[in-house]
Amino acid sequence: MLTHAAYTTGKYTHGYVGLIYSRMEIGVPIFFVLSGFLLFAPWVRAAADGRPPPSVSRYAWHRVRRIMPAYVVTVLAAYLVYHFRTAGPNPGHTWMGLFRNLTLTQIYTDDYLYSYLHQGLTQMWSLAVEAAFYVALPFLAYLLLVVVCRGQWHPVRLILGLVALAFVSPAWLTLVHTTDVLPDGAPLWLPTYLTWFLGGMLLAALLPLGVRAYAVICIPLAIACYLIASTPIAGAPTTSPAELREGLIKTVFYAVISTLVVAPLALRGPDGARGWYQRFMASRPMVFLGEISYEIFLIHLVTMELVMVEILRFPIYTGSMWWLFVVTMIVTVPLAWLLHRATRVRT
Repeated sequence: MLTHAAYTTGKYTHGYVGLIYSRMEIGVPIFFVLSGFLLFAPWVRAAADGRPPPSVSRYAWHRVRRIMPAYVVTVLAAYLVYHFRTAGPNPGHTWMGLFRNLTLTQIYTDDYLYSYLHQGLTQMWSLAVEAAFYVALPFLAYLLLVVVCRGQWHPVRLILGLVALAFVSPAWLTLVHTTDVLPDGAPLWLPTYLTWFLGGMLLAALLPLGVRAYAVICIPLAIACYLIASTPIAGAPTTSPAELREGLIKTVFYAVISTLVVAPLALRGPDGARGWYQRFMASRPMVFLGEISYEIFLIHLVTMELVMVEILRFPIYTGSMWWLFVVTMIVTVPLAWLLHRATRVRT
């Protein structure tokens, strides 16, 4: 939300500070690392304990019912709102655009920016990547735990397999930047971001080995890497850097930063003791925001545009980033809570 507030108020162009704001997109890599850790961990635990792997059909059903109800409601609401509202170019506001967005296939096209990109749903490219990872994960688990590890618990082989898979992202980026054989939406496909998911999967592989990570080391390192990645070496303030070198640097730094942020929570001490970082993340406000964070992600671009135009009345690329962020949060949180309550998984 903060990086979108910075973009909307024109702060990306403010030198190094603008790059710092733009790199707040680190939320996406953190999201992917969390997914890699939480979803791969059951396969790792089963292998370490000598038990059968998780049911793929049960896994698939849980993924669908976790993300799709709130997502479908959001997409339909966005199309309804922008049917009566003109807020700028909106090439995705067609029946085919609706179908593509509902099925999370909007990124699989040429001329992505002018095909199915909807005004209130531009952030959903990352959810499309997430869904692609859901599909790929059972195959990756089979490759790593059955083929590479030969059906036995071999943590060294598993870790080496994860490291080998990490080369998929640089290879894909090289292909995207040096050839024209792929659609221009290809930089937004899963192979580009696989390394970020692998960071979480690596944490899942380390967990049964008793490896521990401590916030006092990980968080300062993450901050230092973030400040380095906020320099021009990681490219302009855009999702997909123009040059191959910038794309590679950004991918590596984001993988390191996001894995370091998650590591102290994933690899806690042997007695489960909570340090300052764990206590902060487990505080009531953070737990509440975490519970509705998916719904905040889904609706915040629509609410931000409405706040920008109807409440704050800032012309595009002007105004206070912090006012836009705060007011958008005030408007978004209760709506996200309602969406969560209406569509949440009930056990």
